[in-house]
Amino acid sequence: MFSKILIANRGEIAVRIARTARSMGIQTVGVCSEADTRALHTSVCDESVMIGGASPSDSYLNGERIIDVARKMNVDAIHPGYGFLSENAEFAELCESEGIKFIGPTSRIIREMGLKSSAKVIVNKAGVPLLPGYHGEDQSDEVLCFEADRIGYPLLIKASAGGGGKGMRVVESTADFPVALAGARREAKKSFNNDHVLLERYIKAPRHVEVQIFADQHGNYVHLYERDCSLQRRYQKVIEEAPAPAITEQTRRKLGETAITVAQAVGYEGAGTVEFIMDEDFQFYFMEMNTRLQVEHPVTEMITGQDLVEWQLRVAFGEPLPQMQSDIKLEGHAFEARVYAENPAHDFLPVSGRIEFLNEVNQVALSGVRVDSGVRVGDEVGVYYDPMISKIICWGPNRRVALKKMELALVGYQLAGFQTNISFLKELITVPDFTEAEEHPDKLNTGLIGRHIDRKVKNNSPSMQTIVLFLAHELRKILDTVFDGGASVSDPHSPWQRVEGWRLNQDASRSFSLVCDDQSLQVTLRFADNKMQFVIDEKEYEIENYSFSDANIRLTVSGQVVQGSVFQGTSDVNVFWNGQTTALSRAKFDMDFEEESGKALIAPLPGHVRQMLVNVGDSVEKDQALVIVEAMKMEHTILSPKCGVVSEIFYSEGDQVLEGVELLSLEENS
Repeated sequence: MFSKILIANRGEIAVRIARTARSMGIQTVGVCSEADTRALHTSVCDESVMIGGASPSDSYLNGERIIDVARKMNVDAIHPGYGFLSENAEFAELCESEGIKFIGPTSRIIREMGLKSSAKVIVNKAGVPLLPGYHGEDQSDEVLCFEADRIGYPLLIKASAGGGGKGMRVVESTADFPVALAGARREAKKSFNNDHVLLERYIKAPRHVEVQIFADQHGNYVHLYERDCSLQRRYQKVIEEAPAPAITEQTRRKLGETAITVAQAVGYEGAGTVEFIMDEDFQFYFMEMNTRLQVEHPVTEMITGQDLVEWQLRVAFGEPLPQMQSDIKLEGHAFEARVYAENPAHDFLPVSGRIEFLNEVNQVALSGVRVDSGVRVGDEVGVYYDPMISKIICWGPNRRVALKKMELALVGYQLAGFQTNISFLKELITVPDFTEAEEHPDKLNTGLIGRHIDRKVKNNSPSMQTIVLFLAHELRKILDTVFDGGASVSDPHSPWQRVEGWRLNQDASRSFSLVCDDQSLQVTLRFADNKMQFVIDEKEYEIENYSFSDANIRLTVSGQVVQGSVFQGTSDVNVFWNGQTTALSRAKFDMDFEEESGKALIAPLPGHVRQMLVNVGDSVEKDQALVIVEAMKMEHTILSPKCGVVSEIFYSEGDQVLEGVELLSLEENS
């Protein structure tokens, strides 16, 4: 077995690989950028080397620098994880030329299957069903427009290289095609250094079903069953599960056999995933092959009891597959939920910040739950990398039990410092179209989130329970102040010893102007007749009793028991209740949060200006695209809020910008 490997990645996957390697007695060398010198993966690995600047191109995508470190550290092999260089044929080839084992398929296989166009040619010859499309080498605008009209609309533009939803656009008409093509090319070039695209017929309500395959160097092939990855947003998977619900054993067997046919057609080696589009009639079509370990591989591990990273290491070393097909058993059901640093209420824009508090799921108390995390308290989540910070994986003997465990796990996940999608995930897994997928599989498709997203993120006002927990936190601070010396008279019957807010001839009250996600809320806390009350929107509630235990608070409010926890951050008070995390703060001055002027012309998050689409003096229409800001590997287009004339432009293409800065200004048409 290998004695030392280099992990050419970061975050949770680097941590996950390092832990399996350690269990096998393999030493690990981690690499990091300037932004990641204190990241969790650097401490989990036995050794760590800083390889370049924060930008991925200067560090995690710098193959030559990584190879140089591998030589100096005398490693036997390099594990690329997923993303970055994991599907880069040139990097795999560089490893081969240096005599360093690339833990994955050969450069030839990556090249042939990594490009979606060539992959479709290969699998078509093997008799694997394909959607109508264009996979040709001629990438001229004229040819692509002609082929798009031939295929018909709606159609999907896809980057030929890479994955993760980058370089993908759904096009509804001929008029929309040129703009969508330019955007897909630009994003593909940025993400994969390859702007080659393919076209294919778009199925409006498909399921995304994929099969985990493995092959060794001795001609053995197996599949480890399928995963359903239909819950997607912007072509990014959000929740995955295994096995796929409502799939018959016949269809399951056919999926597995077809996936192995794809692997055999190219002479595959190592871990791979064959992705299919499935329609309402359970007919499936080859979509692409990912020549790496998938983000969602833990759900397969949960239902098979296998460690796929260990399989990768053994196969790469030349050992035969640990199990043959007849040995691989499917047991139970598993889900994975991806935790992102993002704001669901603001169109899921990525966010950044420092993790001030982190309480991941208590896996001891909740059996069958696993958290693959790449962060810890004190870590900075920046703008340079994908905003996923951890994965929650739950297993149960059946889908219903596994889903219930996921709900409990999401309730127990607490993070303060910036917003996450935890609350959204908790709401999402209760949508009937998802929970009833076994009974009504036609409702489970890639459009599910789009159908329910507004209802799940529209109302982001803090709940009564959240507010009362905040008030209890404020009350505790008052009590702490009193007992720390504010009531130091010796007479226990003195009115100054009363901590409920007694006042001579009047009730005591405190009014708060609370701010929650740009919303202002007036709340009054009142002490009267030995009772505590609070008023929200003229509705009165009574706090009957309360208790504190560290950060945990338990109260009875107008007969309802409310239990949660509160963390005091540097600027906000973070309230955790029923799987919801709400950041509250007191307003320090009046703000008109409804003011529209300038709001639409500011940077929605830290990043850099990718493209300025207008010049000073240009007349613009309402909703016209003005500037493209790139952050966390995503493009965000700023639209004009009104008709007008561009009066000033404050940044140039390539400039770094902070969240909230004004990018340009408009004047009304004269």
